[in-house]
Amino acid sequence: MQVFLKMENLQKTGSFKIRGAMNKVSQLTDGECMRGLIAASAGNHAQGVAYAGRVRNVPVTIFMPIGTPVTKVNATKGYGATVKLVGQNFDETYVAAREEQLRTGANFIHPFDDLDVIEGQATVALEMLQQRPEIDTIIVPAGGGGLLAGTLLAVKSIRPDIQVIGVQSINASAIAIACKGIADGLIPFQGKTIAEGINVKIPGKLTMSIIQSHVDDMITVTEQEIATAILFMLEREKTLIEGAGAAAVAAVLNHHIPSTAKNVGIIVSGGNFDISKLADCQQMSIQVPLAK
Repeated sequence: MQVFLKMENLQKTGSFKIRGAMNKVSQLTDGECMRGLIAASAGNHAQGVAYAGRVRNVPVTIFMPIGTPVTKVNATKGYGATVKLVGQNFDETYVAAREEQLRTGANFIHPFDDLDVIEGQATVALEMLQQRPEIDTIIVPAGGGGLLAGTLLAVKSIRPDIQVIGVQSINASAIAIACKGIADGLIPFQGKTIAEGINVKIPGKLTMSIIQSHVDDMITVTEQEIATAILFMLEREKTLIEGAGAAAVAAVLNHHIPSTAKNVGIIVSGGNFDISKLADCQQMSIQVPLAK
């Protein structure tokens, strides 16, 4: 098969999340902006909102899980946001951010369960179809489901013949379980994954309604497969990507997608990876035959 990589790791903030954040924040009124912005994020949405806030000169407060890679924390602060580390995972962080939003009246910018954000993420797929109209299958990493839902809205309205397949870590497979049930080796949420960008226990209601109505398949990959994909991209493509984007690459490297796929587009969703974890990737990796 022919494989095309959509390199969202090369975005201004290092991931596709800037698309949804900019689309949402650009539509706020001046009066709404005066109340400031608040968001909860594992890192990538944080940077997108922080950057969008800086563009509109709006104060931004970001809640991030305690364990978020320092590179993502520092980058978010670098765009001018105030960062608060609260909670052990995204879901705990989200609750704290919502409580702060109710107290202050700031505008909450949801990382995925917001139509404006979803529509912003949909531009990834629109560009893919413009650049490579021969694509017959698109592989999308999924956590809360914003990127996958946006991809589905864009693709199925223009090219319903194209397969759209969502990918999750087997350790954080809430969407896959919701779509397929406890089957095919799926296990309850473990919350421990090198792909922290898609480590979401409870997907959005809006995103799930879109995904369950339109997705062609949901598949899972192991932590070892994700780690190997990170190393593969570093060694063969000379680019460092994070675990979320590597999950989509891993699905192809390990032959988890249908053999009928001939022209495959992979959304490499981000590149904000803590390089101190490269040693962990080497220990976890498995041997994957490389293309000649």
